Amino acid sequence: MPDFDLGRALEGAAYGVLNEVLADFRTDDGFAIQSRYEVVLHPPTGSKGNQNLLNIFSTVMRQNTQDGTARQTGLRCSQIVIPGRDIETVQDVNIYGPVREIAQGVVYGDLNATFQLSQDLKERKLFETWQRCAYNPQTWAMQYYDSYTGSIDIYQLDTNDRRRYGVRLVECFPKSVQPSLLDYGTPNSLQTMQVTFAYRYWKSLADESNLPKPLGDRVRDVLGDTVERQILSRIPKVLSKL
Repeated sequence: MPDFDLGRALEGAAYGVLNEVLADFRTDDGFAIQSRYEVVLHPPTGSKGNQNLLNIFSTVMRQNTQDGTARQTGLRCSQIVIPGRDIETVQDVNIYGPVREIAQGVVYGDLNATFQLSQDLKERKLFETWQRCAYNPQTWAMQYYDSYTGSIDIYQLDTNDRRRYGVRLVECFPKSVQPSLLDYGTPNSLQTMQVTFAYRYWKSLADESNLPKPLGDRVRDVLGDTVERQILSRIPKVLSKL
């Protein structure tokens, strides 16, 4: 490996000059714009819930999906974030010299979103119904996890409204529906509401859309690899080198 001349590196020309930065901004692969995004809600169906009051709210949720209320609510999302992800670490102290950080787990946090409300507050009704899929409002009994968890897709759009990046919140539900302010002093302000979503994890729709694979696919992959190894082991070494 050739010696690296630090002095020569500091005296070299810049990698990217202003003209190159501006030229990249004018292309389709320029900078992303915060206001160009799309939110798609996938509420739960409640198909695994108890045969009681829960089915009423599950029916309402299905109706909200079929009549376009869920889709319109996603379009009314005025503020949201593409979620982050943290790697939980521990220190490896069994070495000499500087301490190393070793990955121990993956941590996801809650996600906050703001929605503009129609005059009939149908967007708020949607999230209230979604929450009621998690419990029976008469007995206060909690319901099955699969009955109240859905998913949310968040897309980054380009200036031509094409989806260039997206994430899916998996096993998601509205953990908190915040109060909506009523105020005489702001007669022209739009009514909004904030919702805090809990979710198990998120995945990139760019390269993780088919993960995790169903159990059957994983079994087939393992069996396929096993059969392939058995076949290769029976091929004479002379032929395998050809």
